Amino acid sequence: MVADRLTDGVRIGQLLASEVSGNEGRLRDLALADADPDVEPTADGALAYRIVRAVDGDVAEDEAATADERDVAEVYVQPDRVRIEFVGGGDGAALPEVAADAADEAGLRVRPKAVRPPRTLVFVEDGAQVKRALPVLAAVVDTI
Repeated sequence: MVADRLTDGVRIGQLLASEVSGNEGRLRDLALADADPDVEPTADGALAYRIVRAVDGDVAEDEAATADERDVAEVYVQPDRVRIEFVGGGDGAALPEVAADAADEAGLRVRPKAVRPPRTLVFVEDGAQVKRALPVLAAVVDTI
């Protein structure tokens, strides 16, 4: 059994980014945007990067797609964890519900956020939970 757990929010965020950007399976249509390599974790969470839909490996930046239609999630780093906010709105109105169900099945802590557009918060609290977040992203990709 492993005695040490990886609980550094920045490092967890880096692991998640690596899994998303290097995935050639169901997550191949996702990309990172607005990544801040020098992000400093805060208690409320500092935006590290956004996860967006990609077209042929490039972020979909065509004029027909608004930011809400491209955004899948925002990733915030806190000192001891990562918070993934799945954003509803545009053509991804059902994303928060899909993310909540998939995260609950994966054993991750989930919390709805009552804002407009609706959001679902998924907490990744150690490095091992990064792998559990991937099926959540895959379920969201299947929805969009």
